[in-house]
Amino acid sequence: MRRNVLILPALSLALLAVGPAPARVQRTGDPVAAAVASPLRTPANVARDRYRHPRETLAFFGVRPTDTVVEIWPGGGWYSEILAPMLAAKGRYYAAAPMPNGVRNITALQARDPAFAGIQLAAFPLEAGQTGVPDGVADKVLTFRNVHNWRFGGADRAQAAFDAMFRMLKPGGVLGVVEHRLPEARDAAAEEKSGYMKESSVIAFATKAGFRLAGRSPVNANPKDTADWPSGVWTLPPTYRLGDVDRAKYAAIGESDRMTLRFVKPR
Repeated sequence: MRRNVLILPALSLALLAVGPAPARVQRTGDPVAAAVASPLRTPANVARDRYRHPRETLAFFGVRPTDTVVEIWPGGGWYSEILAPMLAAKGRYYAAAPMPNGVRNITALQARDPAFAGIQLAAFPLEAGQTGVPDGVADKVLTFRNVHNWRFGGADRAQAAFDAMFRMLKPGGVLGVVEHRLPEARDAAAEEKSGYMKESSVIAFATKAGFRLAGRSPVNANPKDTADWPSGVWTLPPTYRLGDVDRAKYAAIGESDRMTLRFVKPR
């Protein structure tokens, strides 16, 4: 075990056993808690913390300020606001997405504040003439609610994404996945259109790539989400694809039920 992670095993076990860690775990000197509490974060993003549990999620994945962290498809930069400043001094943060459109929100973030200037942009998937994440450099590779997007392009595309993430990591490195969860008893065809994935499907992609499942956390679970909505996962907040139709109902449910999985690249 490397230095500066003495509280993480206990916190991880708590998450696996009983769900989200109590607020008292947020103690002085916790760099993840400090990053989540940063004034650099926009209020709209902070408002989603009650659904996305960033402190508990990043602690479960074992993220530290000295890590090289790759976030795959960071989208609007929700986690970038937390990770980039946290890693700026002693670590490294890559935002990996399709070029150039997939990083436009990240370049806007870089222009907004010098704290984000050190974000390294990388192409994912990697096309000819583009710069990607070098093989074997990452301590952590994280992706939040993206596996279904790759699955829409077919199982081969999803597998290629996991294979590429495996190559990025150092031996012993961690892949952290958060994804909308489809109940195991449902028809797998729903994965192709609903935005939800079976946990077994995600594990199968990761295992085939060479990863070993190292832990599950219920921190982002939502038992109110039945995963059978008329416009898929986008029926729920924050998208509200149906507009004002039953909006109060969907607001009361909250964001989707999500699996939170930690995989390890064997040494």
